[in-house]
Amino acid sequence: MLPLTMASQGEPVIIKKIGGKQETKKFLETLGFVVGGTITVVSEINGNMIVNVKDSRVAIGKDMANKIMV
Repeated sequence: MLPLTMASQGEPVIIKKIGGKQETKKFLETLGFVVGGTITVVSEINGNMIVNVKDSRVAIGKDMANKIMV
């Protein structure tokens, strides 16, 4: 299990675990980041990422991406 920040660009990965406080987990869940869901890293700049999740593109910061384990 690795944080999302370590995932390869363009390679679909499956979310194994989401860490952080309850409100952080709820926020990510509303964006479509759920355990068992598939996401793909579109681009990454200085740890900040744009990912495809549920047919949408979402930008997340490095600290948020580190809480998502794939």
